[in-house]
Amino acid sequence: MYDIVVIGRGPAGISAALYAVRAGMKTAVVGSGIGALEKAKLIENYYGLESSLSGAEIQKRGEKQIRDLGVDILSDEVTGVGLFEDFVVETAAGDYPCKSVILAVGKSRKTVNIPGLKELEGRGVSYCAVCDGFFYRGKAIGVLGNGDYAVNEARHLAGFSQDITIYTNGLSYKAKQDNCCKVDTRKILAVLGDDKLTGLHLEDGGTVELDGLFVAVGQASASDFAMKLGVEVVDGNIKVDINNMTNLPGVFAAGDCIGGLNQLSTAVGEGAIAGQRASEYVKRLSAANN
Repeated sequence: MYDIVVIGRGPAGISAALYAVRAGMKTAVVGSGIGALEKAKLIENYYGLESSLSGAEIQKRGEKQIRDLGVDILSDEVTGVGLFEDFVVETAAGDYPCKSVILAVGKSRKTVNIPGLKELEGRGVSYCAVCDGFFYRGKAIGVLGNGDYAVNEARHLAGFSQDITIYTNGLSYKAKQDNCCKVDTRKILAVLGDDKLTGLHLEDGGTVELDGLFVAVGQASASDFAMKLGVEVVDGNIKVDINNMTNLPGVFAAGDCIGGLNQLSTAVGEGAIAGQRASEYVKRLSAANN
Protein backbone atom coordinates (compact mmCIF):
# COMPACT_ATOMS: atom_id res chain seq x y z
CA MET A 1 0.00 0.00 0.00
CA TYR A 2 1.37 3.37 -1.06
CA ASP A 3 0.47 6.68 0.52
CA ILE A 4 0.54 8.44 -2.85
CA VAL A 5 0.69 7.16 -6.42
CA VAL A 6 1.53 9.69 -9.12
CA ILE A 7 0.31 8.83 -12.61
CA GLY A 8 2.68 10.35 -15.13
CA ARG A 9 6.48 10.49 -15.37
CA GLY A 10 6.77 13.98 -16.84
CA PRO A 11 8.03 17.05 -14.94
CA ALA A 12 4.75 17.58 -13.06
CA GLY A 13 4.71 13.98 -11.90
CA ILE A 14 8.38 13.90 -10.89
CA SER A 15 8.03 17.20 -9.00
CA ALA A 16 4.90 15.94 -7.21
CA ALA A 17 6.73 12.78 -6.16
CA LEU A 18 9.71 14.81 -4.92
CA TYR A 19 7.54 16.86 -2.57
CA ALA A 20 5.53 13.81 -1.47
CA VAL A 21 8.53 11.68 -0.54
CA ARG A 22 10.20 14.57 1.28
CA ALA A 23 7.00 14.91 3.31
CA GLY A 24 7.47 11.32 4.47
CA MET A 25 5.04 9.66 2.08
CA LYS A 26 5.56 6.19 0.61
CA THR A 27 5.39 7.22 -3.03
CA ALA A 28 5.34 5.65 -6.47
CA VAL A 29 5.38 7.18 -9.94
CA VAL A 30 3.75 5.10 -12.66
CA GLY A 31 3.95 5.72 -16.40
CA SER A 32 5.18 4.22 -19.64
CA GLY A 33 6.72 7.38 -21.12
CA ILE A 34 7.72 10.93 -20.23
CA GLY A 35 5.70 12.80 -22.86
CA ALA A 36 6.55 16.08 -24.54
CA LEU A 37 9.68 16.80 -22.46
CA GLU A 38 11.42 13.82 -24.06
CA LYS A 39 11.19 15.53 -27.46
CA ALA A 40 12.63 18.89 -26.31
CA LYS A 41 16.06 19.26 -27.91
CA LEU A 42 17.22 22.10 -25.67
CA ILE A 43 15.70 23.79 -22.60
CA GLU A 44 16.96 27.36 -22.08
CA ASN A 45 14.15 29.18 -20.23
CA TYR A 46 14.22 27.34 -16.91
CA TYR A 47 15.29 28.93 -13.64
CA GLY A 48 18.88 28.25 -12.55
CA LEU A 49 20.23 26.62 -15.72
CA GLU A 50 23.73 27.87 -16.48
CA SER A 51 23.66 26.20 -19.89
CA SER A 52 21.05 24.57 -22.08
CA LEU A 53 20.05 20.98 -21.37
CA SER A 54 17.98 18.54 -23.38
CA GLY A 55 14.59 17.52 -22.08
CA ALA A 56 15.83 13.93 -21.81
CA GLU A 57 18.75 15.01 -19.59
CA ILE A 58 16.49 17.04 -17.29
CA GLN A 59 14.19 14.03 -17.04
CA LYS A 60 17.11 11.73 -16.22
CA ARG A 61 18.28 14.03 -13.42
CA GLY A 62 14.77 14.36 -11.98
CA GLU A 63 14.19 10.61 -11.93
CA LYS A 64 17.57 9.99 -10.26
CA GLN A 65 16.76 12.59 -7.62
CA ILE A 66 13.48 10.98 -6.56
CA ARG A 67 14.80 7.43 -6.89
CA ASP A 68 17.65 8.28 -4.52
CA LEU A 69 15.04 9.51 -2.03
CA GLY A 70 13.15 6.22 -2.17
CA VAL A 71 10.41 6.77 -4.76
CA ASP A 72 9.46 3.69 -6.79
CA ILE A 73 9.43 4.50 -10.52
CA LEU A 74 7.26 1.93 -12.29
CA SER A 75 7.42 1.72 -16.09
CA ASP A 76 3.89 0.42 -16.58
CA GLU A 77 0.94 1.61 -18.64
CA VAL A 78 -1.90 2.73 -16.38
CA THR A 79 -5.19 1.37 -17.70
CA GLY A 80 -7.58 2.61 -15.02
CA VAL A 81 -8.11 4.08 -11.56
CA GLY A 82 -10.69 2.66 -9.17
CA LEU A 83 -12.08 3.84 -5.87
CA PHE A 84 -13.03 1.19 -3.35
CA GLU A 85 -12.03 1.44 0.32
CA ASP A 86 -8.84 3.00 -1.05
CA PHE A 87 -7.83 4.19 -4.50
CA VAL A 88 -6.43 1.51 -6.82
CA VAL A 89 -4.19 2.39 -9.78
CA GLU A 90 -4.61 -0.38 -12.35
CA THR A 91 -1.87 -1.47 -14.78
CA ALA A 92 -1.29 -4.43 -17.07
CA ALA A 93 1.40 -5.63 -14.65
CA GLY A 94 -0.71 -5.35 -11.50
CA ASP A 95 -2.69 -3.02 -9.25
CA TYR A 96 -1.32 -0.45 -6.79
CA PRO A 97 -3.59 0.55 -3.88
CA CYS A 98 -2.98 3.97 -2.34
CA LYS A 99 -4.54 6.66 -0.16
CA SER A 100 -4.21 9.49 -2.67
CA VAL A 101 -3.72 9.81 -6.43
CA ILE A 102 -2.04 12.61 -8.39
CA LEU A 103 -2.97 12.81 -12.08
CA ALA A 104 0.01 14.22 -13.95
CA VAL A 105 -0.46 12.71 -17.39
CA GLY A 106 -0.48 15.17 -20.26
CA LYS A 107 -3.53 15.79 -22.40
CA SER A 108 -4.56 13.07 -24.80
CA ARG A 109 -3.44 13.76 -28.36
CA LYS A 110 -5.10 10.68 -29.84
CA THR A 111 -7.32 11.15 -32.88
CA VAL A 112 -9.39 8.62 -34.77
CA ASN A 113 -10.51 9.65 -38.22
CA ILE A 114 -13.31 7.25 -39.08
CA PRO A 115 -16.35 8.58 -40.97
CA GLY A 116 -19.39 8.70 -38.71
CA LEU A 117 -17.51 8.31 -35.42
CA LYS A 118 -17.69 11.92 -34.25
CA GLU A 119 -21.23 12.37 -35.52
CA LEU A 120 -22.49 9.49 -33.34
CA GLU A 121 -20.76 10.51 -30.10
CA GLY A 122 -23.33 10.23 -27.33
CA ARG A 123 -25.62 8.20 -29.59
CA GLY A 124 -23.91 4.83 -29.33
CA VAL A 125 -20.29 6.01 -29.39
CA SER A 126 -18.78 6.49 -25.93
CA TYR A 127 -15.36 7.18 -24.41
CA CYS A 128 -16.08 5.84 -20.91
CA ALA A 129 -17.05 2.24 -20.13
CA VAL A 130 -17.51 3.01 -16.44
CA CYS A 131 -19.82 5.92 -17.26
CA ASP A 132 -21.98 4.32 -19.97
CA GLY A 133 -21.55 0.52 -19.83
CA PHE A 134 -24.77 0.10 -17.82
CA PHE A 135 -26.84 1.33 -20.77
CA TYR A 136 -25.69 -1.58 -22.96
CA ARG A 137 -26.70 -4.50 -20.77
CA GLY A 138 -27.05 -7.66 -22.86
CA LYS A 139 -26.31 -5.81 -26.11
CA ALA A 140 -23.66 -6.09 -28.83
CA ILE A 141 -20.68 -3.94 -27.86
CA GLY A 142 -17.47 -3.01 -29.66
CA VAL A 143 -14.29 -1.55 -28.18
CA LEU A 144 -12.06 0.46 -30.53
CA GLY A 145 -8.38 0.00 -29.67
CA ASN A 146 -5.50 -2.44 -29.82
CA GLY A 147 -3.73 -2.32 -26.45
CA ASP A 148 -4.12 -2.82 -22.72
CA TYR A 149 -6.40 0.19 -22.30
CA ALA A 150 -8.88 -1.39 -24.74
CA VAL A 151 -8.70 -4.71 -22.87
CA ASN A 152 -9.32 -2.94 -19.56
CA GLU A 153 -12.43 -1.26 -20.98
CA ALA A 154 -13.63 -4.59 -22.43
CA ARG A 155 -13.20 -6.29 -19.07
CA HIS A 156 -15.36 -3.68 -17.40
CA LEU A 157 -18.02 -4.04 -20.10
CA ALA A 158 -18.00 -7.83 -19.66
CA GLY A 159 -20.03 -7.26 -16.51
CA PHE A 160 -22.88 -6.03 -18.70
CA SER A 161 -22.71 -8.16 -21.86
CA GLN A 162 -21.30 -11.41 -23.21
CA ASP A 163 -21.19 -10.03 -26.77
CA ILE A 164 -18.05 -7.89 -26.84
CA THR A 165 -15.45 -7.52 -29.62
CA ILE A 166 -12.27 -5.44 -29.69
CA TYR A 167 -11.77 -3.77 -33.10
CA THR A 168 -8.16 -2.78 -33.79
CA ASN A 169 -8.99 -0.80 -36.97
CA GLY A 170 -6.27 -2.51 -39.02
CA LEU A 171 -3.56 -2.22 -36.35
CA SER A 172 -1.77 -5.18 -34.81
CA TYR A 173 -3.12 -6.34 -31.47
CA LYS A 174 -0.48 -5.58 -28.81
CA ALA A 175 -2.15 -5.94 -25.39
CA LYS A 176 0.06 -7.60 -22.78
CA GLN A 177 -2.69 -8.74 -20.44
CA ASP A 178 -5.06 -11.63 -21.04
CA ASN A 179 -8.09 -10.75 -23.10
CA CYS A 180 -11.71 -11.52 -22.24
CA CYS A 181 -13.37 -11.30 -25.64
CA LYS A 182 -13.03 -11.60 -29.42
CA VAL A 183 -10.59 -9.48 -31.46
CA ASP A 184 -11.23 -8.26 -35.03
CA THR A 185 -8.21 -6.70 -36.77
CA ARG A 186 -9.99 -5.49 -39.92
CA LYS A 187 -9.87 -1.79 -40.79
CA ILE A 188 -13.05 0.16 -40.11
CA LEU A 189 -14.23 2.12 -43.14
CA ALA A 190 -17.20 3.81 -41.46
CA VAL A 191 -19.30 3.91 -38.31
CA LEU A 192 -22.91 3.37 -39.35
CA GLY A 193 -26.11 4.94 -38.12
CA ASP A 194 -28.29 8.03 -38.40
CA ASP A 195 -29.96 8.87 -35.10
CA LYS A 196 -27.96 6.19 -33.29
CA LEU A 197 -25.15 3.71 -33.90
CA THR A 198 -26.18 0.61 -35.81
CA GLY A 199 -22.88 -1.00 -36.78
CA LEU A 200 -19.53 -0.85 -38.55
CA HIS A 201 -18.57 -1.06 -42.22
CA LEU A 202 -15.33 -3.06 -42.51
CA GLU A 203 -12.63 -3.19 -45.18
CA ASP A 204 -13.74 -6.49 -46.74
CA GLY A 205 -17.12 -4.94 -47.58
CA GLY A 206 -18.87 -6.64 -44.71
CA THR A 207 -20.79 -5.02 -41.90
CA VAL A 208 -21.30 -5.92 -38.26
CA GLU A 209 -24.22 -4.85 -36.11
CA LEU A 210 -23.43 -3.00 -32.88
CA ASP A 211 -25.43 -1.23 -30.22
CA GLY A 212 -22.45 0.50 -28.61
CA LEU A 213 -18.86 1.37 -29.51
CA PHE A 214 -16.39 2.41 -26.80
CA VAL A 215 -13.27 4.27 -27.97
CA ALA A 216 -10.10 3.19 -26.13
CA VAL A 217 -7.35 4.06 -28.60
CA GLY A 218 -3.74 4.26 -27.45
CA GLN A 219 -3.22 4.91 -23.75
CA ALA A 220 -5.69 6.44 -21.32
CA SER A 221 -5.29 10.16 -20.65
CA ALA A 222 -5.68 12.04 -17.38
CA SER A 223 -9.17 13.15 -18.39
CA ASP A 224 -10.11 9.51 -19.10
CA PHE A 225 -9.13 8.58 -15.54
CA ALA A 226 -10.89 11.67 -14.20
CA MET A 227 -14.21 10.93 -15.89
CA LYS A 228 -14.20 7.34 -14.62
CA LEU A 229 -13.75 8.62 -11.06
CA GLY A 230 -16.42 11.29 -11.41
CA VAL A 231 -13.84 14.09 -11.35
CA GLU A 232 -15.00 17.30 -13.02
CA VAL A 233 -13.53 17.99 -16.48
CA VAL A 234 -14.18 21.30 -18.25
CA ASP A 235 -13.27 21.79 -21.93
CA GLY A 236 -10.90 18.84 -21.74
CA ASN A 237 -9.10 20.16 -18.64
CA ILE A 238 -9.33 18.66 -15.16
CA LYS A 239 -10.77 21.26 -12.81
CA VAL A 240 -8.73 21.84 -9.64
CA ASP A 241 -8.84 24.29 -6.74
CA ILE A 242 -6.02 26.45 -5.37
CA ASN A 243 -4.49 23.34 -3.77
CA ASN A 244 -4.56 21.43 -7.07
CA MET A 245 -7.22 19.11 -5.63
CA THR A 246 -10.17 18.00 -7.76
CA ASN A 247 -13.78 17.81 -6.62
CA LEU A 248 -13.05 14.26 -5.40
CA PRO A 249 -11.13 14.34 -2.08
CA GLY A 250 -7.78 12.60 -2.38
CA VAL A 251 -7.43 13.11 -6.14
CA PHE A 252 -5.07 15.89 -7.23
CA ALA A 253 -3.90 16.97 -10.69
CA ALA A 254 -0.99 18.93 -12.16
CA GLY A 255 0.62 19.76 -15.49
CA ASP A 256 -0.83 19.92 -18.98
CA CYS A 257 -3.99 18.07 -17.96
CA ILE A 258 -5.29 21.05 -15.96
CA GLY A 259 -4.73 23.60 -18.75
CA GLY A 260 -2.83 26.86 -18.56
CA LEU A 261 0.72 27.51 -19.76
CA ASN A 262 2.22 24.23 -20.95
CA GLN A 263 5.79 24.90 -19.88
CA LEU A 264 8.38 23.03 -17.81
CA SER A 265 8.39 25.70 -15.10
CA THR A 266 4.62 25.68 -14.58
CA ALA A 267 4.48 21.87 -14.63
CA VAL A 268 7.13 21.67 -11.91
CA GLY A 269 5.35 24.31 -9.80
CA GLU A 270 1.95 22.67 -10.13
CA GLY A 271 3.48 19.30 -9.31
CA ALA A 272 5.05 20.75 -6.16
CA ILE A 273 1.68 22.07 -4.96
CA ALA A 274 -0.07 18.77 -5.73
CA GLY A 275 2.62 16.72 -3.98
CA GLN A 276 2.60 18.87 -0.87
CA ARG A 277 -1.18 19.10 -0.60
CA ALA A 278 -1.67 15.39 -1.26
CA SER A 279 0.79 14.67 1.56
CA GLU A 280 -1.17 16.90 3.91
CA TYR A 281 -4.39 15.12 2.87
CA VAL A 282 -2.91 11.69 3.66
CA LYS A 283 -1.66 12.90 7.05
CA ARG A 284 -5.12 14.22 7.93
CA LEU A 285 -6.69 10.98 6.77
CA SER A 286 -4.31 8.90 8.87
CA ALA A 287 -4.91 11.07 11.94
CA ALA A 288 -8.69 10.74 11.55
CA ASN A 289 -8.42 6.93 11.35
CA ASN A 290 -6.27 6.62 14.49
